[in-house]
Formats: sequence, C-alpha cells, structure tokens
Amino acid sequence: MNIAVIAGGLSPERDVSLSSGSLIANSLMRSGHSVVLIDICKKIDPDSPDAAFSASRTYSYTVPETEPDLEAIRHENNCGRAFVGDGVVEICRRADLVFVALHGACGENGQIQALLDAYGIRYTGSPYSGCLLAMNKHLTKRIVEGTGVKLAESAAVPLVRARETAIMLGFPCVMKPCSCGSSCGVSIINSENELEDAILLAAKYEKTVMIERFIRGREFSCGVLMGKALPAIEIIPKTGFYDYKNKYQKGCTNEICPAALTSAQEKAIEEAALTVHNALGLGTYSRSDFILDEKTGDFCFLEVNTLPGMTPTSLLPQEAAAAGISYDELCSSIAAEALKNS
Repeated sequence: MNIAVIAGGLSPERDVSLSSGSLIANSLMRSGHSVVLIDICKKIDPDSPDAAFSASRTYSYTVPETEPDLEAIRHENNCGRAFVGDGVVEICRRADLVFVALHGACGENGQIQALLDAYGIRYTGSPYSGCLLAMNKHLTKRIVEGTGVKLAESAAVPLVRARETAIMLGFPCVMKPCSCGSSCGVSIINSENELEDAILLAAKYEKTVMIERFIRGREFSCGVLMGKALPAIEIIPKTGFYDYKNKYQKGCTNEICPAALTSAQEKAIEEAALTVHNALGLGTYSRSDFILDEKTGDFCFLEVNTLPGMTPTSLLPQEAAAAGISYDELCSSIAAEALKNS
C-alpha cells in the first residue's frame, strides 16, 4: 500500500523525528510498501518526483548533538505560524495510511491527529484526545494519580512562580517544561543557586513548568504494544542524567534490556505501564518512564510517550527486540493495527 511517513516539523525534537521517520520509511519499503517521507513544515508540490510514493528509495538522517534552531528553520521555509506546509495534506490524502513519526509538540499534543481526523485520513498511534492528555505532564499526572500508580510530588506553575515553588518542594528537585519531550529544557536543581539557570533554560521552550521532587534510584522505561507490555529497559547514562545528548548520541548511555529486575518488579512495572496507557486512552503503542525509588522500592511514574523514538538508540525498538519482535515487524504491526482499527 501507499504510506506517507510524516516527520520533522517545528519541535525541539525535530531531528529525532527525522531520524525515526527515515528508519520507519526504509523498514516499510523493505516490507513491500510504497513510501514517501515528508517533513511536514516544508512546502511540497504534490506532483513533484520527491512527493511520489516509492518502494526503492533510501532515507537517512543523523541526530546532531544539539537541538535544532527552529527560528532559522521557520525563516528558511517561510512557515509563519503554520506548522504544516502547503501540499502536505494533499499527499497524505493520497496515501492509504499516514505513519506518524513526529515527536514533540506538533506530533504528540493531538494537533496533527485532529487535522488528519478532519480529512478522514487514517494514521498510526494514538487518537488526538490521548495525545493531548499525555503531552501535558500536569494533566497526565492528574489522571494517573487516581490509578494507584506512584508519582513524585510535583506542581505545575507559570515560570514567574517557579522559584518559590522549587524552594517549597525542596532540593534536589527537577524542573521541566510542561509539554516538551526528549529532556528538552530539563534541569536537576541541587540548590537555590542553580534555580536561575534552570528557569532560563525552561523559558526557551515554554511558559509553564513542572517541578518535581527528585527521586533517587534506577531509571527504567516500559513500552506497551497492542495491549501488551514489552520487557522493561534500564537506562544508565555514563555521565550526568538522561538528557538530549545522552539519549541520541551513540555510546553515551548503557541500556540494559531485559532489565535486571525480580519477577515481582517486572510485573509491577509492566502493570504500571499498562495502567498509564489505558487511563489516558492511548492507541497501538506507547512507552512510559519510571524511577525505581531506592527508599521505598516503588516504581514512580515520570511521563509517557505516545510516539516513542524509533532511532538507532531508541528504547522501544530495543524492548520489542527483547520480546522477539524485529524492527521491520514492529513497524509493520503498527501500520497493520492502524488499518484494522480505522
């Protein structure tokens, strides 16, 4: 079938998305589909050769160490306030299916899903409602807190109240933009002296921040695929915390999958990931992040990803592989499930 893979866009996670999209597109072509990879913020002539579906084209993209300059990209593409370029919807309407490989705001906050729904275009992943809830860390926590899954104490506040809120919660604490991913704008704050830098960093992305009490312990992620939990993966950065560079640059983080957990711990994290997924009304797949609190032994939920990365270093493909699911099988099953449920 003809599949349009949409990626890129005007999110701090743009480069990660283009890497994911390239691998997904290549995989779907290996499985016999005709594919076109689209950077949604770029104007495209639907009748140009580059907009044609192909079964033999090869895509590649390497994620740089630093986040993209979105203003420069806006200027280069003359985007204005639009996040979808001219001609993009027309190509998507010609496809049998749109595989959403976007990350961050334009792909995971429900906007693109609502747009595709308005045109009756079939797409992969979660519905717009689940994406909207999951992208906003405050809304996510308010829903999850009623399920029994453990959470770190937190507050979502405007930046102007960030200092007083952090001091009230105490140090160390974590400050992050309320609706960003890939650790963009995240700081671990150990003292009041570090607050100003953390606020300035978060302000580059958003005017509302989530401030959480820091939980010391091991970090894990656990995916859900078609209603079943995948094996959990442990994340051990070689230096610092699991920030943008450590996530996407090869060799910066040790990732152990299946994670070294007891049977009881495996069951606990898998049940927690499924609970979060179902509480938010998510679709074919998701991936939830947790800290195993070294004091209490509980898995504390951090956040959920409705469109997990599919890059060479991404966690969900590693978890799928540990369950005996190859990368090509993973992409094909996500596409097939979207067709079945549309």
